Amino acid sequence: MSKPETITLLTHQYPEQTGDAVHRVIDRACAAGIEVRLPREEVAKHGLEEREGCVLDADPDDVTDLVVVLGGDGTILTALRTFAGRRAPVFAINYGAIGFLSTVDHGQLAEGVDRALAGEFELLEMPALAIEADGERRIGVNDISFHRRPHSRVAELEYLVQGEQLGHVRCDGLVASTPVGSTGYNLANGGPVLAWGVEGFTVSFIAPHTLTARALVVAPGDTLTVLNTSERDDVEVTTDGRTVTDLQPRRRLDVSFKDGEVLLAQIPGATFYHRFRDKFGRLAY
Repeated sequence: MSKPETITLLTHQYPEQTGDAVHRVIDRACAAGIEVRLPREEVAKHGLEEREGCVLDADPDDVTDLVVVLGGDGTILTALRTFAGRRAPVFAINYGAIGFLSTVDHGQLAEGVDRALAGEFELLEMPALAIEADGERRIGVNDISFHRRPHSRVAELEYLVQGEQLGHVRCDGLVASTPVGSTGYNLANGGPVLAWGVEGFTVSFIAPHTLTARALVVAPGDTLTVLNTSERDDVEVTTDGRTVTDLQPRRRLDVSFKDGEVLLAQIPGATFYHRFRDKFGRLAY
């Protein structure tokens, strides 16, 4: 990766944890002659002022060479969704609990920033899942989930792949997950972990009311269709944990696999298996 000419800086919701790091990133970038783009939310959050080499209240839709994130997996996912399809890689410094998607941990801030600004990282193309909701394309980098609403009856979901009806499950919900997200909600459901690079996605169930519900790995070119078979209750649809729409009774929604949607920066030589062992521990001794 070549040295970036512009970077966009994003942080999580706790400025007291990242405030010092924000100024260190800005100082190093400006010293290197790299323009720093700061969206309105970041300016307000950190009380930033005009400075040569910085663009305040930057439009997230403007072109940038690199996105530097100071935050956890939720902030990283937001950055990946925001810049999906725009070939702007996300270089993440972990300020969260797990940071499975982070490039380096915050204890390596100086080294990480120097690597980011020098372009000393590799690019990893990652897939996403896509739906059409209310006339708008929405993507989930981790997962797209279907949930019964709080205080509603148990959800009744039918699911099909390539038009073939595979089952009808009474459950609290259903999760379609990319390999990237297979270590998240899907793993909590007892679904399989898919190594990064595996082509396909998983379908798993939240608290199924049956002994026969099993997770399924779907081929990348196949479309998953989820049907809400309830006669009265909506089902909440989320992408990466954020509600985007409701699936009304007797309505259906298609979920499709989209390869190469987002770019994640990683240190040369880093692997999925190293991340997996480092964040979750060894599988067996």
